[in-house]
Amino acid sequence: MPFVHEILHRASPFYNYWSKIYGEMFVYWLGCKPRVTVADLELIKEVLLNRSGAFEKIAFDPYLKSLFGDGLPAVHGEKWARHRKIANAAFNMERVKEWVPTIVGSTRNMLDKWEVEGGEKGEFEIEVQREFYELTADVISRTAFGSSFEAGKKIFQLQDEQIPLVAEAVKRAYVAGFRFVPTKKNIKMWRLDKEIEKSFRKLIENCGEVSENTKNLLGSMTIANKEEKEERIGVEEIVGECKTFYFAGKETTASLLSWMILLLGLHQERQSKAREEVLHLYGRHEIPTANTLNQLKLVGMIVDETLRLYPVVTSLLRQVKKDIQLGKLHIPAGTEVYIPLINVHHSVELWGEDAAKFNPLRFSKRERHHLAAHFPFGLGPMICVGLNLGLVEAKIALAMILQRFSFVVSPTYVHAPTDLLSLQPLHGAQVVFQKI
Repeated sequence: MPFVHEILHRASPFYNYWSKIYGEMFVYWLGCKPRVTVADLELIKEVLLNRSGAFEKIAFDPYLKSLFGDGLPAVHGEKWARHRKIANAAFNMERVKEWVPTIVGSTRNMLDKWEVEGGEKGEFEIEVQREFYELTADVISRTAFGSSFEAGKKIFQLQDEQIPLVAEAVKRAYVAGFRFVPTKKNIKMWRLDKEIEKSFRKLIENCGEVSENTKNLLGSMTIANKEEKEERIGVEEIVGECKTFYFAGKETTASLLSWMILLLGLHQERQSKAREEVLHLYGRHEIPTANTLNQLKLVGMIVDETLRLYPVVTSLLRQVKKDIQLGKLHIPAGTEVYIPLINVHHSVELWGEDAAKFNPLRFSKRERHHLAAHFPFGLGPMICVGLNLGLVEAKIALAMILQRFSFVVSPTYVHAPTDLLSLQPLHGAQVVFQKI
């Protein structure tokens, strides 16, 4: 349709603006695609582990770009492969182990603050979801830029304003081109997006020249990028990755920690057993180290069981790039494949009659569960790149909390899981703590 673009170009000084709307409407008109739901474990495994390029990510909702930029979740094809290669190098387990003292330090600061707030009171209530947001924001600020939460606080606050606006926009009926209309909410989203990008650029500039012994994520990415001869990513793309890591690293781990504390607050026996394990390994005062985390067997099972009951992401979507045979089905190109992750995680057939109950010991069985029965971070080449950091952070935070406090769920807590970009408690997570 080049003649339409030419007419618009000649007729209006706002050609770029109108061409965006026109293009989006055209894509939307063509984009009514068939969808198939896949819940069979072997088929899920086939879809997610496929390396032939037959299944690709669904194009991002345009509104989500403001949260993730041109980071890994938003890019495709060769561009995704370049980003993934560099991100893998930055997030490898050896690098994450180097961040353990940083994670311990951030967690200790949070717990010290709790003790001060608790004062001489025997019990005190905390809304832990907000606390965990601040903890994970501090960790990602330090591990990404070498700065503290205070340095990244502005970004955290801006994203806080941005999330409900984006979530509302994503969930309402989609009208092609509407995001370019200067409504009050759209204007606010545009402003927030610009301010966030500006803040990231400032943080990146403050990091200065990166030497080869730099341990923060930005330094690791920059070094990995320099080592690539033909597959480097540009500054704009690095800014996009920083947006992704800052948002996803904060949001997902905070949700996981909130659900873990709520579940253990409801199940005192499980909490006591987990504390026994932690105290046996570290006592009252020793801190977790990278080399001892694997010895936290029950804590690891609690993490797995929490992710089974309350996975951060409730479903996965893929698009069929070319005609393919999936099991007995012939799937034509362009079909969307919907994988209901949370349904699989709650399946009575897979997990037994107690599938809806919190039972970490189900992960102690020697026989391995089917690979596609429990996949909270995805599977295969597109598995979450921040998996190692998230799990290490969750184990450290839980272990250190158990060392200092016992806790129960507050009577003011209202159970209302909601999928607001991640699965989280809608009304917060109110917990009553008591210092040990």
